[in-house]
Amino acid sequence: MPEGPELCLASRFVTKIGAKHVFGGQIVKSEVSHKNPEVPFQAQKYKIWAESRGKEMKVFLEEVSQKKSNRLHVLFRFGMSGCFKFTKLAELPKHAHLRFFTVDRKHVLSFVDYRRFGRWEINGDWGKDRGPDAVREYQEFRSHILGNLKHVAFNKPICEVLMNQKFFNGIGNYLRAEILFRGGVPPFDPAREVLESLSMKQDPSIKIKFEKPDILELCHTIQKEVLSLGGGKGYDVENNAEDQAVFMNWLQCYYQDGMTNLVDSNKRTVWFSGHPGKLAPKNGISRGKVGSQKPPTPVKIKKTMKVKIETDHDYSPKKLRSRTKK
Repeated sequence: MPEGPELCLASRFVTKIGAKHVFGGQIVKSEVSHKNPEVPFQAQKYKIWAESRGKEMKVFLEEVSQKKSNRLHVLFRFGMSGCFKFTKLAELPKHAHLRFFTVDRKHVLSFVDYRRFGRWEINGDWGKDRGPDAVREYQEFRSHILGNLKHVAFNKPICEVLMNQKFFNGIGNYLRAEILFRGGVPPFDPAREVLESLSMKQDPSIKIKFEKPDILELCHTIQKEVLSLGGGKGYDVENNAEDQAVFMNWLQCYYQDGMTNLVDSNKRTVWFSGHPGKLAPKNGISRGKVGSQKPPTPVKIKKTMKVKIETDHDYSPKKLRSRTKK
């Protein structure tokens, strides 16, 4: 499933394409996308760009005309496998469910979603049940969490609260593993207990020396690291072994050798090292094996997307081998 960095990279990709091409004509929805609306926007020529916030992304459309003021945006939620592709019209992806055509009709920008869990709405606002973006709105993100620690959500283990988009908008399975691992926090420790000490850090009258970045800081810095992996070369959902190797080499915890895992109460797999924490499930279930095979030697990256989008286990050595044989 795409997480905050993937949505951010997708928005950069759409904006980059929009800066190079002019679009026009009708926006076409696929016949099988019954749950999503038609896009009531048509112009001879229009510009396109995007921005993201956590796990949501807005695509803006604006007519290129001095006589008319015609503007609309589409709010996307990517679901399990959503992404954007820019291709020649003759190479239209099979699961392209929303299509924006260039004025010469030679190319198309598509929202591609083979599982059909992705959703879009016309002129939709950022979700009211989603917190601030940890990358773009870090101070608001931090204050929102520390100001709501009495909320019942924080009765749960920290690994489960990290997946709560009301507070940790953009954080998903691979990010929570990396955040907790680098922060030295057992995944099943009580969330409120983990976070309450950070409130003292906000009080200038209390002087405490923190040797490591706390987990809220890591929610910010780790996502920025993922964004930097592409070296500014952009976003594309096509992937190969070289691109996967760069990302796997960056991972320190998620599906890595020597790590263990447990299934949380939401049936998601939590990867970690050491003691699981005070609220660890009794007779906890593990999934899969932590293999001994190392990921391929990293090389320069061109694209980084699809491997992170599909499932919990897309980064496993077995999955990678099956992909590279195709």
